[in-house]
Amino acid sequence: MQRVMIIGQPGSGKSTLAGQLGDKTFLHVIHIDLIHWTSGWVERAAQEKSAMTLDVIAKPTWIFEGGHSRTWPQRLDRADTLIWLDLPLGLRLRRVLWRTIKHYGRSRPDLPEGCPEQFSAEFLSYIWRTRHTSRANMRALYDGAPADKTKYHLTSPAAVRRFLDGLSDAVAIGNLGIPHR
Repeated sequence: MQRVMIIGQPGSGKSTLAGQLGDKTFLHVIHIDLIHWTSGWVERAAQEKSAMTLDVIAKPTWIFEGGHSRTWPQRLDRADTLIWLDLPLGLRLRRVLWRTIKHYGRSRPDLPEGCPEQFSAEFLSYIWRTRHTSRANMRALYDGAPADKTKYHLTSPAAVRRFLDGLSDAVAIGNLGIPHR
């Protein structure tokens, strides 16, 4: 486990899982929102996001969470591990609302400075509108991943906990090829 690609729809827990994995493996964590947005919720141009993403995945080790699906093929090509967080819509919506309340008026750690958390009907609408198409795209990526990739399809918070518990055990016995610090 040297290059980990985490995908999932909004509120699935990608940033949280990436941080937890980074803590356990000492791999550098990259949040797509730090590439996607600049201060003031200004979206970067697609070409700039792609170039930044390709620069990151050229590195020897990383945990990369999030979208910008136009670079998924390149990310998957470089990744040795693919994790798909495929959690129910209701749970994801509750999580998005909770994190909005929790961080309201402040930038979350996985966002650039100057992007204060705010209620956004547009974002909730996006989650609703893309619930089927986005999931289908993730399903296709996951199902089409080459056999040499280690894949995890996690569909509940309990499955995520079991995955992390198993990872802790594997790291403890030095079974992941991760250098200890």
